[in-house]
Amino acid sequence: MVTILVVAAAAAQPAPEALQLGRRIAETGTLAAILPMIQQKETEELVAAHPELDAADKARLRGTAKRVFDVGRERLIQAEAQAYARHMNVRDLRALVAFQSSPAGKRYRAAVPRVIADTAKLIGKADFKGDVLVAYCKETGKLCSK
Repeated sequence: MVTILVVAAAAAQPAPEALQLGRRIAETGTLAAILPMIQQKETEELVAAHPELDAADKARLRGTAKRVFDVGRERLIQAEAQAYARHMNVRDLRALVAFQSSPAGKRYRAAVPRVIADTAKLIGKADFKGDVLVAYCKETGKLCSK
């Protein structure tokens, strides 16, 4: 039984090439493109929430935020790389890396943060749960806000 578990665990591990390709995709993917925007926004919100800090402390808080972000980003990129390696075959991963390295892929990556920002502005405030409850209320008369 132990042998079966060891073999199953080994089979579940992605191949080194798949992991390497997954990493390259993750490093240049959508998540990697939007994380700096999130970090900047949340850091500035955090700084603004503490007006009691002087300029030097605000700079130090920003530095701490950057260090924490870098550690978290690495964890996210590594997790995404492993997920790509588990869910895609090496041939497809190679094709994605080739696209990401192409001129069109580079332009795509450069556009992603702006596209996401524009999309968010166009959508406005999104409240999926609230929208579901409103629709459910209209359909059934139940779960209506009072």
